[in-house]
Amino acid sequence: MNQPVMPRRLPDDPALAIRRLEQNVEQVVHGKPQAVRLALTCLLARGHLLIEDVPGVGKTTLARALARSVGGTFHRIQFTSDLLPSDIIGVSVFNQETGRFEFKPGPLFANVVLADEINRTTPRTQSSLLEAMSESAVSVDSHTYDLEPPFFVVATQNPQEHFGTYPLPESQMDRFLLRIRMGYPAWDDERQVLTSGGEDPVTSLRAVISPDEVCALQDHVDEVRVESALADYAMTVVAESRRSPFLALGISPRGAKAWYRGAQAYALVCGRDYVTPDDLKELAAPALAHRVVLNSTQDSLGRAREEAERVIADILDRIPVPL
Repeated sequence: MNQPVMPRRLPDDPALAIRRLEQNVEQVVHGKPQAVRLALTCLLARGHLLIEDVPGVGKTTLARALARSVGGTFHRIQFTSDLLPSDIIGVSVFNQETGRFEFKPGPLFANVVLADEINRTTPRTQSSLLEAMSESAVSVDSHTYDLEPPFFVVATQNPQEHFGTYPLPESQMDRFLLRIRMGYPAWDDERQVLTSGGEDPVTSLRAVISPDEVCALQDHVDEVRVESALADYAMTVVAESRRSPFLALGISPRGAKAWYRGAQAYALVCGRDYVTPDDLKELAAPALAHRVVLNSTQDSLGRAREEAERVIADILDRIPVPL
């Protein structure tokens, strides 16, 4: 007989728990409150995060700090051109003592997985993440293995370097709920980092929430209210993107759903149980710009990203916000 599934325990004060989590991460990710907030939004929405930025601005630190703050396991995968799918997912090994094949899990089996420089590996290896990111499970030798929740992929890529890289196809980009930038820190924040000493600050972090509570908060996102007029507003933006002369491919139904759920999670991170028009606007570029395909060809990832964000912003400007 199947055992009944016990309901996950929601923190007594969800807003306070999220705020503690946010403050804990900000202890080591200095001067980037919006990047931290968007990362938490992505986590609570059960999505995955793509960070496009130059090296050394705190992408790895953000992923590690999140893992330690939620008391979860963390694995970093350095993507290279010779990396194979089995290096990520795992492999079945024959055990001579038992006479059976045993599955040895790869680094993908963790609560937070950093896919560092994901565009430096081949499309075959990139595609090995698709099932895991979509279904939180992997299939090996006709067996399906569930990934322990919460499962959160943080992928990075450098938009300025193109030599030896393999651009992510649209199907892979669409699996990321949000795409963000970190950016260089402000003067005072960078000076604080400069004079903080040589010790790794992430090692001093302690968990302020449990993985089970994170899962409960993810379930709680569904309860954040979205007025009917706001849902209609979102659908109008989606329809307009499909008619835009600047886009060869507009926002897909999956993209629209990601934007909607991302806005719910963002509202929860902001301490509210309802979505506002500003939530949808704030999430529009991070949730939608990487899902559209431009009519024009751009010569760099950075310029393509900026042009896609401009098109999304123009659509938002033309459509009146419901009162």
